[in-house]
Amino acid sequence: MQVKDTMTAAVIGVPETATLWEALQTLLRSKVSALVVFDSAGAPVGILSEGDLLRRAELGTQKHRPVWLDYLVGGGGSAEAYARSHGRRVGEIMTRGIVSIGEEAELSAAVDLMLKRKIKRLVVTRAGKAVGVLSRSDLLKALMAALPDPSATRTDAQIRDAIEDEIDRQQWAPRGAISISVADGIVTYEGAISDDRLRDGLRVLAENIPGVKKVRDRLAWIEPNSGFLVPFKEETED
Repeated sequence: MQVKDTMTAAVIGVPETATLWEALQTLLRSKVSALVVFDSAGAPVGILSEGDLLRRAELGTQKHRPVWLDYLVGGGGSAEAYARSHGRRVGEIMTRGIVSIGEEAELSAAVDLMLKRKIKRLVVTRAGKAVGVLSRSDLLKALMAALPDPSATRTDAQIRDAIEDEIDRQQWAPRGAISISVADGIVTYEGAISDDRLRDGLRVLAENIPGVKKVRDRLAWIEPNSGFLVPFKEETED
């Protein structure tokens, strides 16, 4: 999946000369959590997010630096904080600089970049121009669309075939040591495994197949040091 398949294909922004009032109106009207900020040439130069507006003098939430710190290192830091908490122009308040990614990039690369830079959104570009925004909420929407339809139905044979196909695709999954049966959408695993952690993987694998109602684990565990076979614990019926 590429970034362009998931991004919000609209750039909601304001010029850096816009007033705080205008920016707030745009944020609230558009129901977004951040605005792209543009310079006079139309190039993106920063982001104005909800986080940039939390430390405001009007709310009494601005940071207060200790007086002794200004004596030691000068008042530059306090002056900067004052400008951000009292500023009336977007250019005075915004976070300068943007983190961007091309629309043709793989979605995995975008997620890696967001996690590495600890940011919530990326500006998506095409030939150097902003064409969209990829946010965490966009990723959640894509995730929801990719999940199997909980209302989907399949025959027991189709479910069993789908599970076996998925097991064949996973290097970690045991094959010859387990058997799979399906009755009325209920999957039953039987056999033996040498690593108890395989249970969760096999259960989740089956649960991701549309039509599966429940997974029954009847897998015994072979203790690796002694070779002792630990039988499965019979589940209590609901």
